[in-house]
Amino acid sequence: MPIAAGLIMGMLTVNVLMLVWAERKVSAWIQMRMGPTEVGPFGLLQTLADMLKLISKQLITPSNVDKPLYHLAPLLAFAPVVAAVALFPFSQDTILVQNDYGLLFVFAFGGVAVLAIFMAGWGSNNKYALLGAIRSVAQNISYEIPLILSALSVVLVVNAMSPTLGFGEGLVETNGLDLSHIVMAQDQHGIWFVIFQPVAAVIYFISALAETNRAPFDIPEAESELVAGFHTEYSGMRFSLFFFAEYTNMLIVSMLAVVLFFGGWDGPVLPGPLWFFLKSYAVIFVMMWVRWTFPRLRFDQLMTFCWKVLIPLSILNLLVTAFVITVLGQ
Repeated sequence: MPIAAGLIMGMLTVNVLMLVWAERKVSAWIQMRMGPTEVGPFGLLQTLADMLKLISKQLITPSNVDKPLYHLAPLLAFAPVVAAVALFPFSQDTILVQNDYGLLFVFAFGGVAVLAIFMAGWGSNNKYALLGAIRSVAQNISYEIPLILSALSVVLVVNAMSPTLGFGEGLVETNGLDLSHIVMAQDQHGIWFVIFQPVAAVIYFISALAETNRAPFDIPEAESELVAGFHTEYSGMRFSLFFFAEYTNMLIVSMLAVVLFFGGWDGPVLPGPLWFFLKSYAVIFVMMWVRWTFPRLRFDQLMTFCWKVLIPLSILNLLVTAFVITVLGQ
């Protein structure tokens, strides 16, 4: 387990460094700029220099903060994302932590991250940070509903299409909450679930943008209104932990999208783990594209879109899925 934890930490650190570089390059491409070019080939070492700068900065603690909450929040934002990554099956034989209810655990760890954001805003004793934290809680609680409902549609399809799956030399009963079973069901039938559940895939992607506080849903960090939102009072390494968690959450929701809708490690010629990460980073690229294309929503527009559009649509999609499965089953 210590070796596995070290491998995950190393992988996530490289992931964050590369995603920050990619974000700068993608935004530069969309806005017809150059992006990082000076530090290292193609500017690849720019984010490493930024990381070293953040680590070396002095940790400044405001005098009136709630110290237990203020100090604990960055760690609470950082720890769940590391645990969540360990649950994903990178291939049929590469699963760090096998769990029959991996899908539930991924959503549960996401809820802990929201708690960390609220603790940061509340403990900072700053009105801008508190407003950002309150926005984040309202946003994440709201968009978790369509996110989970879209995933439940896939769970229904898995259990209906593949009552049993072949593992090794025998058959096992399908469990739609097991991430590896979801991928195996798609592999067994030779079709990705995005074909059966296109509406759920779109709902999931939009909700994932809101869950990770990405534009146009970056209301908790709206710099034009809230300075920097919930992490206004954090500097140096404490700020970098929030930054680390945000980019790792992007990877988590992208990997979950690949598992639910795009066949996981399934693909020709190349090894399974390589296909898994290629698909995940393709989803992240689309997330970056959306960020640098659409303007930020107002908070009332954000909540109205969730409760009046996404939630009714996700409930309808789930009911239609259950109805079709019941009819075909008869």
